[in-house]
Amino acid sequence: MARKDDLTGKAALSGNRRSHALNSTRRKWNLNLQKVKVLDEKGNPQTLKVSARTMKTLKKQGKIV
Repeated sequence: MARKDDLTGKAALSGNRRSHALNSTRRKWNLNLQKVKVLDEKGNPQTLKVSARTMKTLKKQGKIV
């Protein structure tokens, strides 16, 4: 399964790792994914994988169980 935020759809970024000699090799910046129980529209808890930033927003909105 891809490392992707279930709510926002954000995925990992990719780029180059640069040495002092300016050699480049591919690298990846993964998301900080956390498993969280979120209330859906009917009030039922549902487990989702969300990023830490999304989790902060959900806490502010009061939607985390």
